[in-house]
Amino acid sequence: MAQPNFIILYVDQPEASAEFYRRLLDCAPVEASPTFALFVLPSGLKLGLWSRHTVEPAANGVGGSELVFPVASDAAVDEACADWRTRGLTILQPPTTMDFGRTFVALDPDGHCLRVYAVAEAPQ
Repeated sequence: MAQPNFIILYVDQPEASAEFYRRLLDCAPVEASPTFALFVLPSGLKLGLWSRHTVEPAANGVGGSELVFPVASDAAVDEACADWRTRGLTILQPPTTMDFGRTFVALDPDGHCLRVYAVAEAPQ
């Protein structure tokens, strides 16, 4: 079976969302138009931003989404949260230790969740 390598987020204003992700990911989209932008990340993952007003079939507004960013340590989680606060991102969940590790959640301009996490170390 094929493995997914492409995520599309339905957004209100693709050009504004592309600028947000350009700054957040520190890379430019490889394709951009008034209704769609495409990023190809160094990992090979593709991130598409498609206008919720022109997507076919029409977006029905059901469901949620998260883009997840792994980091190496609890300290890196806290540092990323501080950085994103200074960039003006809304922090939905401040850094918290959960069963899987330390994490926080921010929001993009369209309300998609952006989760940063570090996996908990296995007990010795």
